Amino acid sequence: MAAWSCRFLLRGTRVISLRAAAERPVQSLSCIRTVKTTTWFEEHLTDENQKYMRKSVAEEFQKQTAEKLNPLKDEPWPRTEWTEGSRRVGLVAMKLGMAPIWTKTGERHVVTMLQVADCHVIKYLSKEEYDGNTAALVVGGKNISPFHRSEEQLEMFRNAGVPPKQKVTIFKVSDNALIKPGTPLYAAHFRPGQYVDITAKSIGKGFQGVMKRWGFKGQPASHGQTKTHRRPGASGPGGDPGKVFKGKKMPGRMGNTYITAHGLKIWRVNTKYNVLYVNGSVPGHKNCLLKVRDTVLPTRNSTLLNPPFPTYFTEEEDNLDEDLYDDDLFIHTEPSLTLT
Repeated sequence: MAAWSCRFLLRGTRVISLRAAAERPVQSLSCIRTVKTTTWFEEHLTDENQKYMRKSVAEEFQKQTAEKLNPLKDEPWPRTEWTEGSRRVGLVAMKLGMAPIWTKTGERHVVTMLQVADCHVIKYLSKEEYDGNTAALVVGGKNISPFHRSEEQLEMFRNAGVPPKQKVTIFKVSDNALIKPGTPLYAAHFRPGQYVDITAKSIGKGFQGVMKRWGFKGQPASHGQTKTHRRPGASGPGGDPGKVFKGKKMPGRMGNTYITAHGLKIWRVNTKYNVLYVNGSVPGHKNCLLKVRDTVLPTRNSTLLNPPFPTYFTEEEDNLDEDLYDDDLFIHTEPSLTLT
């Protein structure tokens, strides 16, 4: 946490008076602003103690995540079968980067790799607690130091028996898709050929003009144009409305807003490292955390037939392959040519 502090300095100067023709000292008070980047737990600990605490906490969280220790593990919630119209929970994933893939017919596609790291169900919200219409599940991803969270937030993680998470989000679920808090979520929650919706905060571009922000053509580069090459031109209110309507495309801040990419196909799922290979590009910068859930597009819902419901459990499906591929995806370990 960064805190602003102000340091005052008392400086002595000598001013020469022209009328009195004498020198007299004058003292001035100046303020220098400094940034103090410390947190409450670092102020009273040495460097060795800080390193030891960070190491011990990281080892404890890794052990807790690996062994899936949580106080509610011994009492599993009842499970039901998937029916048409059921809404499953989503995942919190981290954007790794992009890579090319090829289909069996030779078509080249670009995919984005998303890693599901330390994703757990944290809390269950009933209809009355959420919005009165549907139930919801609070999901968190990517472990973080407990020193970066308040005591109220840590209490929620302790009740679920999971380490503190960097990103906490809410997913609406149907009544038959409830999952007990403390349950880990994996990338095998989705399967190849399925379509998903991804929500993340886009990269901030700052204050931009209309050509970059909205794709305006701009005005001619010559032929009478003077300093109006990249300007929007007339806003077009006219005399009848006498105003500029709200939502007019004008210069302003670009990016740094939540955007949802709908209907992205999953080409490949790596169950060992929990990596999803999603078609195309997704919002957000590298290493950002985003939400992945089943698509809401009516034309893509047909791909969601008998998925892992309510989620993938390692106790039930231990024989999954390390890599799950789509039927149309070319696998590089297989031969591309066969001789007859």
